[in-house]
Amino acid sequence: MATDQSCKNTFSVQVKTNARTFNFWLLTKKAKEQVSKTHIYALVNLRKTKTGETIEYYIVPSNFISEKMVYSKNINSEWWAINLKDVEKYRDEWSLFGDPKIAANT
Repeated sequence: MATDQSCKNTFSVQVKTNARTFNFWLLTKKAKEQVSKTHIYALVNLRKTKTGETIEYYIVPSNFISEKMVYSKNINSEWWAINLKDVEKYRDEWSLFGDPKIAANT
Protein backbone atom coordinates (compact mmCIF):
# COMPACT_ATOMS: atom_id res chain seq x y z
CA MET A 1 0.00 0.00 0.00
CA ALA A 2 1.05 3.56 -0.69
CA THR A 3 -0.54 6.98 -0.38
CA ASP A 4 -0.26 10.18 -2.33
CA GLN A 5 1.77 13.07 -0.95
CA SER A 6 -1.15 14.46 1.03
CA CYS A 7 -2.14 11.03 2.43
CA LYS A 8 -5.64 11.44 1.02
CA ASN A 9 -5.54 8.70 -1.65
CA THR A 10 -4.44 5.11 -1.13
CA PHE A 11 -2.98 2.80 -3.79
CA SER A 12 -2.26 -0.90 -3.90
CA VAL A 13 1.11 -1.50 -5.54
CA GLN A 14 2.31 -4.73 -7.12
CA VAL A 15 6.12 -4.75 -7.51
CA LYS A 16 7.81 -6.96 -10.12
CA THR A 17 11.62 -6.93 -10.31
CA ASN A 18 14.13 -8.28 -12.83
CA ALA A 19 17.83 -8.72 -12.20
CA ARG A 20 18.68 -10.85 -15.24
CA THR A 21 16.11 -10.69 -18.03
CA PHE A 22 15.03 -7.18 -18.88
CA ASN A 23 12.56 -7.48 -21.77
CA PHE A 24 9.54 -8.68 -19.77
CA TRP A 25 8.09 -9.22 -16.30
CA LEU A 26 6.19 -12.34 -15.24
CA LEU A 27 2.61 -11.87 -14.04
CA THR A 28 -0.08 -14.07 -12.56
CA LYS A 29 -3.19 -15.01 -14.49
CA LYS A 30 -5.18 -12.93 -11.98
CA ALA A 31 -3.60 -9.73 -13.32
CA LYS A 32 -6.19 -9.88 -16.11
CA GLU A 33 -9.03 -9.32 -13.59
CA GLN A 34 -7.24 -7.28 -10.91
CA VAL A 35 -8.01 -3.88 -12.39
CA SER A 36 -8.66 -0.71 -10.42
CA LYS A 37 -7.88 2.99 -10.73
CA THR A 38 -5.96 2.61 -7.48
CA HIS A 39 -4.02 -0.58 -8.33
CA ILE A 40 -0.61 0.19 -9.86
CA TYR A 41 2.34 -1.95 -10.97
CA ALA A 42 5.91 -0.90 -10.25
CA LEU A 43 8.03 -2.81 -12.77
CA VAL A 44 11.73 -2.63 -11.94
CA ASN A 45 14.88 -3.59 -13.85
CA LEU A 46 18.12 -3.82 -11.84
CA ARG A 47 20.85 -3.56 -14.47
CA LYS A 48 24.48 -4.06 -13.47
CA THR A 49 26.98 -1.92 -15.35
CA LYS A 50 30.75 -1.51 -15.19
CA THR A 51 30.28 1.58 -13.02
CA GLY A 52 27.65 0.13 -10.70
CA GLU A 53 23.95 -0.42 -11.06
CA THR A 54 21.21 1.28 -13.05
CA ILE A 55 17.64 1.00 -11.82
CA GLU A 56 14.76 1.47 -14.24
CA TYR A 57 11.23 2.06 -12.92
CA TYR A 58 8.04 1.66 -14.96
CA ILE A 59 4.95 2.80 -13.05
CA VAL A 60 2.00 1.26 -14.89
CA PRO A 61 -1.78 1.35 -14.27
CA SER A 62 -3.39 -2.06 -13.75
CA ASN A 63 -5.87 -1.56 -16.60
CA PHE A 64 -2.95 -1.16 -19.04
CA ILE A 65 -1.31 -4.33 -17.67
CA SER A 66 -4.60 -6.21 -18.11
CA GLU A 67 -4.95 -5.06 -21.73
CA LYS A 68 -1.35 -5.72 -22.80
CA MET A 69 -0.40 -8.88 -20.86
CA VAL A 70 0.45 -11.89 -23.01
CA TYR A 71 0.09 -15.63 -22.48
CA SER A 72 2.72 -18.17 -23.51
CA LYS A 73 2.82 -21.92 -23.28
CA ASN A 74 5.20 -24.74 -24.07
CA ILE A 75 5.19 -28.47 -23.30
CA ASN A 76 6.36 -28.03 -19.70
CA SER A 77 4.86 -24.74 -18.55
CA GLU A 78 2.67 -21.73 -19.16
CA TRP A 79 3.07 -18.12 -18.09
CA TRP A 80 1.71 -14.60 -18.38
CA ALA A 81 3.91 -11.58 -18.87
CA ILE A 82 4.09 -7.92 -19.84
CA ASN A 83 6.73 -6.87 -22.36
CA LEU A 84 9.10 -3.95 -21.89
CA LYS A 85 8.24 -2.53 -25.32
CA ASP A 86 4.61 -2.17 -24.20
CA VAL A 87 5.39 -0.27 -20.98
CA GLU A 88 8.28 1.97 -22.06
CA LYS A 89 6.04 5.06 -22.07
CA TYR A 90 5.52 4.56 -18.32
CA ARG A 91 9.20 4.86 -17.39
CA ASP A 92 9.49 7.01 -14.26
CA GLU A 93 5.77 7.84 -14.46
CA TRP A 94 5.51 8.59 -10.74
CA SER A 95 2.71 11.09 -11.42
CA LEU A 96 0.25 8.18 -11.26
CA PHE A 97 0.52 8.58 -7.47
CA GLY A 98 -0.50 12.24 -7.66
CA ASP A 99 1.10 15.65 -8.01
CA PRO A 100 3.87 16.18 -5.41
CA LYS A 101 3.22 19.95 -5.50
CA ILE A 102 -0.23 19.44 -3.99
CA ALA A 103 1.22 18.23 -0.67
CA ALA A 104 3.22 21.45 -0.33
CA ASN A 105 0.02 23.49 -0.58
CA THR A 106 -2.07 21.55 1.96
